[in-house]
Amino acid sequence: MDPRCPVIVQKALHVVRGCFRLDLGHGIHGLPHWSRVFWHGRALAGELGVDPCLVAWFAFLHDSQRWDDGVDAGHGGRAADFAVGLRRRGVLTELDGRGFEQLCEAMRLHSEGHTESEPGIVVCWDADRLDLGRVGITPVPHRLCSEPAREPGRIERALRMSRAVGRRGRG
Repeated sequence: MDPRCPVIVQKALHVVRGCFRLDLGHGIHGLPHWSRVFWHGRALAGELGVDPCLVAWFAFLHDSQRWDDGVDAGHGGRAADFAVGLRRRGVLTELDGRGFEQLCEAMRLHSEGHTESEPGIVVCWDADRLDLGRVGITPVPHRLCSEPAREPGRIERALRMSRAVGRRGRG
């Protein structure tokens, strides 16, 4: 694992804990989901040559500004705005300018159903979509963005992971 990633996770959790409005430990959009998105994203990033720091920030910020567990149409934009504030405060420092733009774009559009963009963005979207099993949805290959994410074995592993957590508690 890139040594910057654990630092990013700690920084992200530190800044998100105080403002997250939902159930951080057990909710469908909280820490268990973010951790699985990070897990899926790291693997995809390695296969597709994407900066793992982009995936780490995405995983722990993309749902951090949700107001509810429903559709919450503005949450991606709020997450991107939150990231801009973190960058201005000197918290989010691991991404270059282009990587930061990709992070914000990935967060703004992660719930819109798009399947085509730059590799960094699609890795983020795929990592999030691979965890749909937590809400009883099986990821559909044609709605995933990259070939590695569409692999049946990867989808099955992702489903087992999210369902196993769901049996221990909401997650």
